[in-house]
Amino acid sequence: MIEKHIPVIETERLRLRPLVPDDAEAVYPSLSDHEVMRWWSRPPLESIEETREYLGRVDDDEWRAWAITRNDDDHAIGWVSVGEKRQGDVCEIGYFLIREAWGSGRAREAVAGVIDYLFNEENKRRVFADTDPDNAASIALLERLGFQHEGKLRGEWETHIGVRDSMIYGMLREEWIREQA
Repeated sequence: MIEKHIPVIETERLRLRPLVPDDAEAVYPSLSDHEVMRWWSRPPLESIEETREYLGRVDDDEWRAWAITRNDDDHAIGWVSVGEKRQGDVCEIGYFLIREAWGSGRAREAVAGVIDYLFNEENKRRVFADTDPDNAASIALLERLGFQHEGKLRGEWETHIGVRDSMIYGMLREEWIREQA
């Protein structure tokens, strides 16, 4: 079991804090929405109780998750999760934002806040993301953040919409630091 550290991260408009099962009520409407969940690895959730259980599993022995909240409101509008890989200096990042917050720049701000923490405070060497090749919004977000397309894994996931490929995007610490300077 890895030792977890999930500090509060403040950005211009957001406060990222540990995700907890009690965030279920705030995110359930989007997690139960077929359009929002189309590119997720599982079908939409069917109840708040199922959502509470799911959120309890998002933050497990290999993953940690930050709830995305507004600076002036502690209600979760999504989360950023980080999975530790390869002896801890490489990690995978994932993110979810409720439908009402789409197009607001909050996903970019939240993911950038966590990436900045990973590279500058934890000295991670590499961060990567795995997204569906048809998830144009996720790909655009990764590219705006400076991730580079690294490859395609064919037939990687069996999901509620069928067997799907994965697009892998990655970033190295020196690339992030150079872009932030």
